[in-house]
Amino acid sequence: MNDKPERDARILEHIVSYCDQIQDSLNYFGADKDLFLENSSFHNAVALCILQIGELVGNLSDEYRAAHPEIAWREIKMMRNIVAHRYGTVDHSITWDVVISDIPTLRDFCEKELTTNF
Repeated sequence: MNDKPERDARILEHIVSYCDQIQDSLNYFGADKDLFLENSSFHNAVALCILQIGELVGNLSDEYRAAHPEIAWREIKMMRNIVAHRYGTVDHSITWDVVISDIPTLRDFCEKELTTNF
């Protein structure tokens, strides 16, 4: 029996959860770039979620990622590696751009996938 689709669905659910936690941080602190850049608690909370999302993306099946080239899986994983291994040198402006532009897109994609394909 092939359990990859079920495993991929569970991973997408977890990705949605971490995207939601990033949104919770935005709601709590405010969607203010300057505050994000100066508040270590804010960017640390977001960075942990980005790290987890990148780890989860790495656990999706190769078949699933190949079937959805519209998502920048490799770049998501690369962002995770930067956060995990070079956090002290992370450009928080880039992180902010990811949070504002990419995380909502990723969340919408995962939610749509879970609703229509699983």
